Amino acid sequence: MNAIAAETAGLSGLEQLRAVFDPNRPEREPGIGKTMGFSIVEIEEGRVVFGGRPDESVYNPIGTVHGGYAATLLDSAVGCAVHSTLKAGQGYTTLELKVAYHRPMTKDTGPVRAEGKVIQVGRRAAFAEGRITDHQGRIYATATSTLLVFDQ
Repeated sequence: MNAIAAETAGLSGLEQLRAVFDPNRPEREPGIGKTMGFSIVEIEEGRVVFGGRPDESVYNPIGTVHGGYAATLLDSAVGCAVHSTLKAGQGYTTLELKVAYHRPMTKDTGPVRAEGKVIQVGRRAAFAEGRITDHQGRIYATATSTLLVFDQ
């Protein structure tokens, strides 16, 4: 299912995100957030924040939060940050995501925030960066991303 459905066609990227993450319409929320236990916290043009609380359901075999959890949060944050800058009729896809893991997360880490910020959006390519922090501002992972921008 495409969360950015036909009913949001003709809206800017920021308007689409606000429609998809409308708290009064939780059925629109993309499945990945439900599956991995994270949700949107803030949306503005060029910046998006997701929040989550990692638990044992996202652990790897060595007893810490799987790196894929951090990568998914960061890909979501930087991708949506770029999406928030698009004009009606434009789309994007991730070309590259580079994640650096600074410290391990566990269920005891508590709530985390993945903030994505746009660096630059051009005619065909966009660049964004992100970081995951805890409630004390400690950094757990950072990312840079290159995204392809296209007309739909």
